[in-house]
Amino acid sequence: MERPLDYLNNLAQNDWLIGYDSRKFNQIAQELYLELTQLSECGTPPKIILAEREPLRFLASFIAACAANCPVFLCNPDWGTQEWQQVFDLVQPDIILGMGNGELVLSAVEVWGMGNEHNNTQCPIPNSIMIATGGSSGQIKFAIHTWETLISSVQGFTEYFQIKQVNSFCVLPLYHVSGLMQFMRSFTTAGKLAIQPFKAVESDQILNIKQSEFFISLVPTQLQRLLQNPELTEWLSQFNTVLLGGAPAWNEVLEKARFHHIRLSPTYGMTETASQIATLKPDDFLGGKISSGQILPHAKVTIRNQQGDILNSNQIGNITIYAQSLALGYYPITKENQTDFQVDDLGFLDEQGHLNIVGRNSDKIITGGENIYPAEIESAIQSTQMVADICVIGIPDKHWGQALTAIYIPKKSDISALKIQTLLKDKLSKFKIPKYWIPQQNLPRNSQGKINRQQLQQIATEFLQNPIT
Repeated sequence: MERPLDYLNNLAQNDWLIGYDSRKFNQIAQELYLELTQLSECGTPPKIILAEREPLRFLASFIAACAANCPVFLCNPDWGTQEWQQVFDLVQPDIILGMGNGELVLSAVEVWGMGNEHNNTQCPIPNSIMIATGGSSGQIKFAIHTWETLISSVQGFTEYFQIKQVNSFCVLPLYHVSGLMQFMRSFTTAGKLAIQPFKAVESDQILNIKQSEFFISLVPTQLQRLLQNPELTEWLSQFNTVLLGGAPAWNEVLEKARFHHIRLSPTYGMTETASQIATLKPDDFLGGKISSGQILPHAKVTIRNQQGDILNSNQIGNITIYAQSLALGYYPITKENQTDFQVDDLGFLDEQGHLNIVGRNSDKIITGGENIYPAEIESAIQSTQMVADICVIGIPDKHWGQALTAIYIPKKSDISALKIQTLLKDKLSKFKIPKYWIPQQNLPRNSQGKINRQQLQQIATEFLQNPIT
């Protein structure tokens, strides 16, 4: 298998970075690689926190760290003091590349004496790549990947789409698996990579590329925003493939994308699987298929009941993933021979082998003894076309165990909960219609579009203690 330095040397003469200087990328990567190699000669390769805000420096530093076999932790430069403290306590880095919260980085340098003697907490795998996950749940964890697990994901992708070179237009954060894997696909297949902040795309300052030769990856909230602008909808419709992931998409936005002939490719994956392990091909999407698509060649999925028995087609159960791209554990604990991973999601495989996601096990709400999955209720509420965004949660209730609560953004100020409830009577059983309705101006979602349920619980508790009269 080719190593990071081989790919770097192969691309030395290529102008493959769009919007940035490819030669500068090469120069930074080579220089930093030499520095890190010299540091490693003194003993164990240094542990690196990578929090570069500037995309070119971030990617060049990432490749240099991988080439020098240094354990590298990909971090969000916009984390707050509390998150950074959590990360420093866990990682105890030797080197910090880039600046997050300036004061905190300085205090960490003083505490750990960066660049001096390496600290005692050793990485279980010297050349590991730690990708942050779980920030929306309040506790940051790092999934342990390697160059090999990331390459397995790239190979599964290229085989599935039957292409040799992957050109990517990246508007997602590079420290997140969704942005990093776009870079990995282009970098290791000698494709082109265009990088641009999503805000620039929204304001029509778009890099000039031939969209029909490119993949673009979006989260549902980004897709929704682009579809509100006719010119950007037209621009998006020219892409070879629009990968959609990060959070479940609602039916309304999918139908709108289909109406505008957007070559959408809904995906299913996570940080732990180095992005997608199931993907619906654009032609299937445009043909009316609704699922997360077929399983990619580097992965296998089984659906099991609570006893661990494998279920048949169309039977809902727990999703278990087997993949060559699986993370080896969460830092600092590696799992021996990690080959399978049971996730929190529930779903089924249909007769065509397409994966269908029903909801999350941990999001299950039990009300009056009935099991309810919020995704079904949210989808029904979205289909009324009365809400811009919606999330359904369960709040403690002494009579029912949990009471179904809808926290939503009404599309217009005169839309009442009663109007929505009336429309739901034909769509849902009575026990599935939320008891409480809480209008909001926005919902707490992270940059990937994932909802922060802890925050929603707080909103609901405060609202129900002090209802608007």
